[in-house]
Amino acid sequence: QQAVAETSRTSWCYLLASSYCLCIINIDFPLFRVKSWADAFGGELYSIVTKYSGSLLLQKKYKDVEPTLKIKEVDGLELVKKFSEQMESMLRRKVEAVERLVEAAEDADLNHEYNSSLEFDYYNSLLINEKDENDNYVELGDEFILEPNEHFNNLLVNTTYSDIQLPTNVYNKDPDILNGVYMSEALNPIFVDNFERDPTLTWQYFGSSTGFFRLYPGIKWLPDENGVISFDCRNRGWYIQAATSPKDIVIIVDVSGSMKGLRMTIAKHTIVTILDTLGENDFVNIIAYNDYVHFIEPCFKGILVQADRDNREHFKQLVDELQAKGVGTVNKALTESFKILREFRDAGQGGLCNQAIMLITDGAVEDYEAVFEKYNWPDRKVRVFTYLIGREVTFAPNVKWIACNNKGYYTQISTLADVQENVMEYLHVLSRPMVINHDHDIIWTEAYMDSALFASQAQSLLLMTTVAMPVFSKKNETRSHGILLGVVGSDVPLRELLKLAPRYKDWMIQWIHHWSRSLCTVVVTSLDPSEMIWI
Repeated sequence: QQAVAETSRTSWCYLLASSYCLCIINIDFPLFRVKSWADAFGGELYSIVTKYSGSLLLQKKYKDVEPTLKIKEVDGLELVKKFSEQMESMLRRKVEAVERLVEAAEDADLNHEYNSSLEFDYYNSLLINEKDENDNYVELGDEFILEPNEHFNNLLVNTTYSDIQLPTNVYNKDPDILNGVYMSEALNPIFVDNFERDPTLTWQYFGSSTGFFRLYPGIKWLPDENGVISFDCRNRGWYIQAATSPKDIVIIVDVSGSMKGLRMTIAKHTIVTILDTLGENDFVNIIAYNDYVHFIEPCFKGILVQADRDNREHFKQLVDELQAKGVGTVNKALTESFKILREFRDAGQGGLCNQAIMLITDGAVEDYEAVFEKYNWPDRKVRVFTYLIGREVTFAPNVKWIACNNKGYYTQISTLADVQENVMEYLHVLSRPMVINHDHDIIWTEAYMDSALFASQAQSLLLMTTVAMPVFSKKNETRSHGILLGVVGSDVPLRELLKLAPRYKDWMIQWIHHWSRSLCTVVVTSLDPSEMIWI
């Protein structure tokens, strides 16, 4: 094979080089000579392919069994329909598994009474099987049997129990965490039952709004090279997509002189964290202001762009280049933001659902009430979330007033460690209408390769989609408040879908995988373009 590759590469390089030289020197060769070159090249290529491809041997083997072979006409459309029905059945089983988890989680919460002094030991995925210097298991790190499993890429897993992962910045003995973990223990038998019903299921999980992540089958989670676990389930696309509706976001950041130093660093990190909560269904733009207002990407002036991975990464690079100088005037930035959102809303563009402005500043002293009266009151179609940067509280009442009078949320971010938890609050606010109405919408993510979820060797890089569904509190005393408990989900590797394809007939079928911004779509076409089926 190596010889073939080298010979082929040499031949092609020679041909291309010769063609290039001929074009440059513009020599007019006789047609018969060019044909002889082509014949010689084609003959050599044919002999190489024939020698190493085994085509002659294949012809001989077919000739030996030719008397027993029959040509059977196959209905391509019927073949594709059958495949689509099998795929629909398989995807339906995944949805039913998630629905059972949602029902179990909501019932468990309904029957659980919060206990602020609860003491409860659970399997912490970072600490399991860890021992101290006295050879005793550490707290939250009891023995947890792990065995290689072929279905999970021969990784060490526990298929009888789930365990809990927490980001480094979340305290593992916090009362909210302990109550949530204790309540979600009810999911363990459902995980196992789901896997027994459908052995093609892979990872099943529950991501809590408090930050813990219950994963089945249980695994040993490893920190990164810095000893930190940065994975937060609430930042994952499946969580955000299930917890909120599509949204149009304009981020306004104060880059006046008072934002220099640590404040600017915190502000940049806040913007990046907000961007990480956006997905394919969302639209965004970023405005920086001091003495004047400017879009950090001039090409996106006056519009919103889809918050896909490329645009988010582009914005992050531009945010990193921001510098603080001048005097801040927020009124013009707010006016520009309201205009963009109104234009998109009136034109039927964008997410066509939630609209919000994120104001990141270390203070606001202007008279901005007139802006809200003109562009947002009394309907308040745009929510305004405010993030006060720094420890100063002088301007806190003003910044808080902006959020509270525009159906938003106010937080103060004093350190880099505060960013994650404070940014996540806006998702809870945007999810309230959906939670109050108990809209259990099932979502399918776009196809993706997850390098973050299982950085601890729990998953190779496979193209997958995730089916997810929100979990709400059904308690009467909190029902009107719209309490989102979390999101349950399950991964579906695309290879599981392709297993349903009749491989011995795949010369008849072209597979086109297209993941639109609103749903997972697989298009299967037969040779006849008119016979197209959408699944």
